[in-house]
Amino acid sequence: MSDATIDTAIIGGTIATEEGLFPASVGIDDGRIVAVGDAETLPAARESIDARGKIVMPGVVDVHVHFREPGMTHKEDWGTGSAAAALGGVTTVFEMPNTDPPVDTIEHFEIKKAFAEASSHVDFGIYGLLGEHNLDQLPALAEAGVCGYKLFLGNTTGDLPCPSDGAVLEGFEILAELGLRCTIHAENSPILFWRQNKMIAAGRRDPYAHLAARTDVVAVEALNRSAIFAEWTGARIHIAHESCAASLPFIRFFKARGVDMTVETLPQYLYLNAESMLEPGGEVIRMNPPIRQKANQAPLWEGLSDGSIDMISTDHAPHARSEKYGDDIWKIACGFPGVQTSLPLMLDAVSKGRLSMPDCVRLMCGAAARAFGLYGVKGVIRPGADADIVMVDPDATLVLRSEDLASRGKVLPYEGWEVNGKPVLTMLRGKTVAKEGVMVGQAGFGRMVSPSMPAPLPRNTATTIKASLQHRQQPW
Repeated sequence: MSDATIDTAIIGGTIATEEGLFPASVGIDDGRIVAVGDAETLPAARESIDARGKIVMPGVVDVHVHFREPGMTHKEDWGTGSAAAALGGVTTVFEMPNTDPPVDTIEHFEIKKAFAEASSHVDFGIYGLLGEHNLDQLPALAEAGVCGYKLFLGNTTGDLPCPSDGAVLEGFEILAELGLRCTIHAENSPILFWRQNKMIAAGRRDPYAHLAARTDVVAVEALNRSAIFAEWTGARIHIAHESCAASLPFIRFFKARGVDMTVETLPQYLYLNAESMLEPGGEVIRMNPPIRQKANQAPLWEGLSDGSIDMISTDHAPHARSEKYGDDIWKIACGFPGVQTSLPLMLDAVSKGRLSMPDCVRLMCGAAARAFGLYGVKGVIRPGADADIVMVDPDATLVLRSEDLASRGKVLPYEGWEVNGKPVLTMLRGKTVAKEGVMVGQAGFGRMVSPSMPAPLPRNTATTIKASLQHRQQPW
């Protein structure tokens, strides 16, 4: 044993990696993992944590949350949202730009960053917006430190307008040179608004009208358009909240063509179904894209297993309770909290044999870290990585209740569900931030992450808008 002393040793647990499970202890010093091995080989530690009977996994990386600050703090803020994350075993979040103001300029980025630095309990990235009005801001936002960009092809909270296809293509040309990934809300906005207006004109206000307005082709078309633009330009894209089984063949097709495309789905698409919207209170599950018919669930689970879908995120989207109930579906706010319940729900899937524990680590930790340039620092338990660690009790049961949510949005579609497996301790950079369902960390401990993406690989550069404006004669 070395004579050196380290900060913390996690002793006697079972380490969960993407490759498998093995018994080992973890040594932590100065916020980083310094050793993984037999307890007897670790240096002496000032603090020891007994992990016997527990699974020790990397902190979850959730690349899709809405913490609503600035501008909509009656729904959520950085303190409440990040506390929910920590309690759920999520140690890194990427926060979306559709706040008020949106993250479309350096000034607005700095406003949000200041709120996050003051209040976040977990590490964070901040998305920049790809909009028609701010294409000239994209390089400066990259320089300022955005984790990536968000493109809203379909409408969402904040009602940010969908850019024209010309603006999207030019935006992808710019992003291809920057190398950062663009997360896409892939719904065809003209189709969904056309159909929604038809539903409203016909007096359809029932929960199923929302799904009818956003029928499957709305998602399939937008995904294909995004992938074609990405292939043409070399931009890196990420398809957010994939809900639709009909999209899976196209995802496999474009991945086979070499498009740098990653895809997420959400626990709610795996566990909830549109049929339940017809039950009393069913309107609460309204979100965009919609939760679809139950027939979509098995293909989505298969997509997780075969790698067509890369990761689990949450689209944590809280609202006030008063915004989530009523008899007019068009007046129901879209989305609900998820960052505190995602890991328990997926641990329950492990307990029931739908996933292996290594699959869970891949889908909730490693894949997101790789896609967004954080792997090796986040998403893994190995020497040199940040000591972002979740200790899980696989034998414990947890009853999901809205009253237990740290989120300001006390709405839970899984009310009363009993799941197997729960996080009992969450560490961020070596500090315990949540323990046995109680926050013990300090607001403002979270730091902004810095993605380290591979070198950009732009394509068809001779015909970009930039090149065409620079050359009056044919550059090719």
